[in-house]
Amino acid sequence: MIGRDTLVAACDARLEPARFKDFTVNGLQVSGKERINRIMSGVTACQTLLDEAVAWQADLVLVHHGYFWKNEPVEITGIKRKRLATLMLHDINLLAYHLPLDAHAELGNNAQLAQQLDLVVEGCVDGDLGQGLLWQGCPSSALDSQALAALVWERLGRKPLLIEGHDREIRSLAWCTGAAQDMIVQAWEAGADAFISGEISERTTHLARELGITYLASGHHATERYGVQAMGTWLEERFGIEHRYMEIDNPV
Repeated sequence: MIGRDTLVAACDARLEPARFKDFTVNGLQVSGKERINRIMSGVTACQTLLDEAVAWQADLVLVHHGYFWKNEPVEITGIKRKRLATLMLHDINLLAYHLPLDAHAELGNNAQLAQQLDLVVEGCVDGDLGQGLLWQGCPSSALDSQALAALVWERLGRKPLLIEGHDREIRSLAWCTGAAQDMIVQAWEAGADAFISGEISERTTHLARELGITYLASGHHATERYGVQAMGTWLEERFGIEHRYMEIDNPV
């Protein structure tokens, strides 16, 4: 068992959220019990995840997508009220990290996605490694677009939506988890043969074809499963507490 404030301070020290200009609050979003023995992690703090945390008697929920997003309604009604009431009724802490957990050089979503796909990391297009969000590197072996899509499907358990921008061998890759489809131009400018992200917009198809870069929409949820798992495992090993990741199916 570890003190909540000690655990949160360790997470803040590891992820350094103050370095990021984000759209939400990073860190402790809802306070609960002061002593932590069980952590349940998940991608998003939806009601199903909260109900699972209650059933498992978790003391803290760790997520990538928490609450209090910029420009969202401030009223605590409806779904927001039910979620917050669940946490407060059962004295459960909510700890959320958004961009800091995308960017972290070891525990972050981009780093963990690279591990899942056996990608060789060479750096970031938009900043230092650990600060930038658009990562770049190469596959561990040469692939064409179809083979890359097959690898993503095999490793993430989800068939990506593939837009083939060319028929060349893919030697250079860029990737950013989640809803980063509009970074495709930056990926192309950096010389990437292919770009992997989570979602796709109607315009992305035309950009990929006209730029001549292959694009794989691999799932917002599917590409962002791994950061919270890595973070939860790190906390479990550091503080000797229990951690359980809960997969809540999401096709997006």
